[in-house]
Amino acid sequence: MLGTKKTVLFDIDKILAKISISEKQRVAELGCGNFGFFVFPLANLVGREGKIYAIDILKEALKEVKSQAESHNLPQVEPVWSDLEVFQATKIETASLDAATIINVLSQAIKKANILKEATRLIKNNGKMLIIDWKLEDIPLGPAPEKRISQREVKDICSRLGLKINEEFEAGPYHYGLVLTKL
Repeated sequence: MLGTKKTVLFDIDKILAKISISEKQRVAELGCGNFGFFVFPLANLVGREGKIYAIDILKEALKEVKSQAESHNLPQVEPVWSDLEVFQATKIETASLDAATIINVLSQAIKKANILKEATRLIKNNGKMLIIDWKLEDIPLGPAPEKRISQREVKDICSRLGLKINEEFEAGPYHYGLVLTKL
């Protein structure tokens, strides 16, 4: 199996268990990055009959994820280029996903609410969304505090988008986590 199950920052298996991904589901990781820390564990959960969309704006990151998926024979991983800050830019059908993950992405964005709006567009009614981002408090890692978004602000945006908060949790020593459902 490919993908680290536990990193310095996260216990990936414990976090993914919170959204109950199962075989044959369709899931997207918005802002997957080079390493696919969540992409490849998700690929193992959905199996060969499922689909994992690894979405990023960096083409080099997508090339790396594609290379890793091919070398480990994971045809269920499909890299997708998109500017997530542009609503409806992602070439995935509206309301077609069972779940979406947004891990350490919001703090990198200018139009944070647009990313949440795009993720909401992609998931089905009753679909799950997992959001993890950097805490605001003074911590030794992560982006500058002014680039971060508070858990309260994320919850407010999600509420306006018609998402119900199922769980708030500590995603590790430096991160908060939210599990939401699209109503």
